[in-house]
Amino acid sequence: MKLSAPIYHLKRRARALSREDDIPLNKALDRIARQEGFNSWSLLAANAAAATPSSELLARLKPGDLVLLGARPGHGKTMMGLKLIVDALKLGRRGMFFTLEYNETDIVSRFKIIGGDTETFDDRFEFDNSDAINADYIMARLASAQSGTVVVIDYLQILDHKRSSPELTVQVQALKAFARDTGLIIVFISQIDRSYDAAAKPCPDLGDVRLPNPLDLSLFDKSCFLNDGQVRIETSNRHPP
Repeated sequence: MKLSAPIYHLKRRARALSREDDIPLNKALDRIARQEGFNSWSLLAANAAAATPSSELLARLKPGDLVLLGARPGHGKTMMGLKLIVDALKLGRRGMFFTLEYNETDIVSRFKIIGGDTETFDDRFEFDNSDAINADYIMARLASAQSGTVVVIDYLQILDHKRSSPELTVQVQALKAFARDTGLIIVFISQIDRSYDAAAKPCPDLGDVRLPNPLDLSLFDKSCFLNDGQVRIETSNRHPP
């Protein structure tokens, strides 16, 4: 179903409705979604995200790649990450999803929206939402993973959520070396800074990534940015050792 306006316009409409009718923003978003023919805003956002060209991105990834996938909230970055996994599973490969944002029920419902079924891929798909997630934990969980497995981490900034964890740069460097040595494809979903202005450029880029702590973004072999159905895929020109 085609939306009457880009998602960011619909979100502006919802914010205005929230102020005018003095209702919570989530209620306003759901009301706008119903006007577009969806039962809830989450279903509207998922439907929009399902149209993203994940197969094109997957075709450009190779074993050992470290990838950044970024977008502002509501523009489909999580669904894109999950669809990358579903596309890989349909090709007979394996996939794993690490997150502190979602539970297993959330993932099952999103799989169904994007044309997958966790039961069908039960032996090749794994989900982990442990509070212990950091680089060391991820590498331990993936110690026996097959080359070519697509690993999605939701999201980059969670590696910084515990003071006891190493610095973000140290963790990303470790995961980059791990991906290279094992042949895994590791995709980090990333937040985009609120200062990003869609009116100035159609898609975010590396300069718009939200970084509470310093990180050399050239560690990523490829990056993919989403905004209102537009997709920008880039390859790094410099790869650190």
